[in-house]
Amino acid sequence: MSRSLEGKVALVAGATRGAGRGIAVELGAAGATVYVTGRSTRERRSEYDRPETVEDTAELVTAAGGHGIAVPTDHLVPAEVRALVDRVDDEQGRLDILVNDIWGGEKLFARDIPVWEHDLDDGLRLLRLAVDTHAITSHHALPLLLRRPGGLVVEMTDGTAEYNRDTYRVSFFYDLAKAAVLRMAFALGQELEPRGATALALTPGWMRSELMLDLFGVTEGNWRDALEREPHFAISESPYFVGRAVAALAADPGVSRWNGGSLSSGQLAREYGFTDRDGSRPDAWRYLVEVQDPGRPADVSGYR
Repeated sequence: MSRSLEGKVALVAGATRGAGRGIAVELGAAGATVYVTGRSTRERRSEYDRPETVEDTAELVTAAGGHGIAVPTDHLVPAEVRALVDRVDDEQGRLDILVNDIWGGEKLFARDIPVWEHDLDDGLRLLRLAVDTHAITSHHALPLLLRRPGGLVVEMTDGTAEYNRDTYRVSFFYDLAKAAVLRMAFALGQELEPRGATALALTPGWMRSELMLDLFGVTEGNWRDALEREPHFAISESPYFVGRAVAALAADPGVSRWNGGSLSSGQLAREYGFTDRDGSRPDAWRYLVEVQDPGRPADVSGYR
């Protein structure tokens, strides 16, 4: 995929950390100009109150070989999103790849708490962050993306359509948010296909995000130390694995065959032949169905 996206312009909405950062960096590694957005900057943190910033992500994109441009943006504010897209238009005159990775809900859901006991304000805020942000961003960005044929929209979610259809995901609000994003990808596919563009949903597996590593008290360098506490964590992947999935999709001239569909990083690794940075090829969603969910002992043989 080296330099396969030279001359392409991408917008990764929600690229401060996690999957968004991994995607932005891998698009940069493939040669793209990447606009990265989020609310956490070096001057001001979001309610996450974490150290990662959009400026850091932009610098990582440039270091990887692309051109990273940080634009602090609250995607719940239409005027800010409109200004962001106007800037991309003014500076580049095109948009080839839109990645809707805005989320921000980790602190707003309670696991296995029914809707009537869940904090209502937190649940509704989660839905706004997970759903409204994607709709607002697509509304403003898609006219620019559609200016040229071949554009790609990637809706980031948690879980494939098949897995989420049959599996209760964490809580009412979380489940609804992730299902809504899957459906948004399908609906966008119907609207974009006649206009020469493609939309799809993509999920990473069990991702070693900054928050997840902190939860286990490890770093990317020693993440396997967490296996004593949670053996199934052996199936985990870095954020760059799903980033390579997006880069492969964006470079595929036949990407329209995935239009409206639901894909996973592990599935696309088999399709396109890429690996994670450590050379592995984890297939987390197959592992969950065949090993973790049935309660079998952790064993990633044949899944990495």
